[in-house]
Amino acid sequence: MEVVNSKGLGVTKDATTGSSTRDRLLTVAEQLFAEHGVFAVSNRQVSEAAGQGNNAAVGYHFGTKIDLVRAIVQKHAGQIEQHRCNLVAGIQGSTEVRDWVTCLVQASTGHYARSRTSSWYARFSAQVLTDPGLRDIVYAEAMASPSLQQTIAGLAACLPDMPGDVRQARSDMMRQLMTHMCAERERAIAESSGSEAMGQSGDWTDFTIDLVDAIVGLWLAPVTR
Repeated sequence: MEVVNSKGLGVTKDATTGSSTRDRLLTVAEQLFAEHGVFAVSNRQVSEAAGQGNNAAVGYHFGTKIDLVRAIVQKHAGQIEQHRCNLVAGIQGSTEVRDWVTCLVQASTGHYARSRTSSWYARFSAQVLTDPGLRDIVYAEAMASPSLQQTIAGLAACLPDMPGDVRQARSDMMRQLMTHMCAERERAIAESSGSEAMGQSGDWTDFTIDLVDAIVGLWLAPVTR
């Protein structure tokens, strides 16, 4: 159920009920940042939307807004890492581009699908990655993942030969596809359900296959220049 506070910001009530103050702040901040952008929402608005009488609650529990963004990323990173580790373990030694791309994509889409409540993290990530400073934080957190490094190395080892600048461009395209298409799928699921509903796994299954197909095609497309 979504409620609207005095600032006109929607908050999913069920996602925060019974949680600790810190968890409520994280959940509410993730939703508001996903909907409105990180710098369009103040720490005070986050505190108010989380039902905190103390408007300095975000500063007390996290510090700066950047610290809050980092905490949201870290909240999800551990679960994504565990899922990716399991996927990587299942394809050790593979020389198939599709296997490694599937690891990259499914580590994220599987996380969104398994969300016990509504999923906001794909849209949050898309908002964060549009800001250069915040993007560096997310990339730094991501590259600290051993399974991500292993997946990237596995993919690189089985790609066809191509100029370095082409490989970099296609890597950037892959990242943009994953980030923004996942955000669009998450938004579409929310809108089609009429509310931020549970039980989204089926909505992500076909999408995951389609996204993997597109990225595999991107990597294996001929270089014509």
